[in-house]
Amino acid sequence: MTVSDVQMRVAELLTLKEAAELGPSRRASDAQHSRGKLTVRERLDLLFDRGTFHEIEQLRRHRATGFGLEDRRPHTDGVVTGWGKVDGRTVFVYAHDFRIFGGSLGEAHAEKIHKVMDLALSAGAPLVALSDGAGARIQEGVTALAGYGGIFRRNVAASGVIPQISVMLGPCAGGATYSPALTDYVFMVRDISQMYITGPDVVQAVTGEKITHNELGGAEVHSSVSGASAFLYDTEEDCLADVRHLLSLLPSNNRQLPPPVRSDDPADRRNDALLDLVPADPNRSYDMRAVIEEIVDDGDLFEVHATWATNIICGLARLDGHVVGIVANQPASQAGVLDIHASEKAARFVQTCDSFSIPLVTLVDVPGFLPGGAQEHDGIIRHGAKLLYAYCAATVPRVQMILRKAYGGAYIVMDSRSIGADLSFAWPTNEIAVMGAEGAANVVFRREIAAADDPEAARAQRVKQYRKELMHPYYAAERGLVDDVIDPARTRSVLVEALAVLRAKHAPLPERKHGNPPF
Repeated sequence: MTVSDVQMRVAELLTLKEAAELGPSRRASDAQHSRGKLTVRERLDLLFDRGTFHEIEQLRRHRATGFGLEDRRPHTDGVVTGWGKVDGRTVFVYAHDFRIFGGSLGEAHAEKIHKVMDLALSAGAPLVALSDGAGARIQEGVTALAGYGGIFRRNVAASGVIPQISVMLGPCAGGATYSPALTDYVFMVRDISQMYITGPDVVQAVTGEKITHNELGGAEVHSSVSGASAFLYDTEEDCLADVRHLLSLLPSNNRQLPPPVRSDDPADRRNDALLDLVPADPNRSYDMRAVIEEIVDDGDLFEVHATWATNIICGLARLDGHVVGIVANQPASQAGVLDIHASEKAARFVQTCDSFSIPLVTLVDVPGFLPGGAQEHDGIIRHGAKLLYAYCAATVPRVQMILRKAYGGAYIVMDSRSIGADLSFAWPTNEIAVMGAEGAANVVFRREIAAADDPEAARAQRVKQYRKELMHPYYAAERGLVDDVIDPARTRSVLVEALAVLRAKHAPLPERKHGNPPF
């Protein structure tokens, strides 16, 4: 072969690759933009550091026949796969190209995804899925369904080993929805993202209910009602910027620690503002989010599920440059009570942090579990046990900080010393007890109060007595259930010092196949 022949082959190769990168046509790209969506290459440019993306199997084409498929064999087969750098760290990706077969999954398409998932697991690097596909490619029949099975199996194999992030940037229906459900985090964008098992047409045919795509499975629904989505955005640009930010807070795999950064926020910075942010009166509300922002580096909290189960806050932040997971009751929402959704939200977050060696800080101000027939009938016992199980199973450093109320079983569940917190601290405003003083007095002194000449005065006296004897701020410390009662202004420095001591913590696990959590 002559030099000119080689040059011709190289020119042919470059032409093929250029065509594959451009996609099917300008018209298809315009149609994608008209839907308010970016093209697959535009998304990859936003996700990765400039010039670092390496594509694999770009020239892959399907080999299916029938229904006109043999005449339509575009390169990539509707999914772009490969790896690149995010802040200099390797991240793998697969991204649907809606312009080709609506991003639907066929045999070749699935095999490309399987390949990149296997590579991510072997390399020990995060995997990001940019989902914009119409589900299984109907023309390819059962082979498409088998392709989804291969994805699900790999999602489970990678669970807790590498971070898996699903970014929903279009429709996702039927069995395809189970892949994002199996990953660690799901991102959605208003108006363009939908997830549902059965679409509006099927719902109407079976139940008679008329419902739109967004009402059934839009971003707002999954971010505030179902809890299927952890993050919600107005634009793809903002969404992908926060995917990058989340990756900066996670390790590449479960054998590494999250990457620390140099912090200009002094580790010993006092938190005098907390004295005004948190009222001493346990019945007065306040925003726990403001407390967290006062404590963490530069006030930067990356909240997870911010609009779902708002009575508990879960998020990632840094203390002295090191990543921590924060779980905190939110008195500004339902008085910070624990219910089914809050328990599920926190349990999942605790489990994820434990998977990726992220220490846990638990800020407690909880009046108990939400009472009521609906909660009991819907399984508050089973769902509350999920949070209890997650904390008990967690082997990362765990520090509890009790701000005010810590009543009953909810106190135990919120990472108390009795279930394995390494260190527990309390403010002098803490009230750790079986229940509030009013309720306790009504139970313990019920007959005496009923028989009194002035029941209200007798009740007030007994409430005061119970609070003085069993709910004073040093009661738990005297019994070793709290390691120290601290000045709230020292909260940040105490947490930084505690986590530094625990950084090399090692907790061997018992020999067993796996536990049996209360799913």
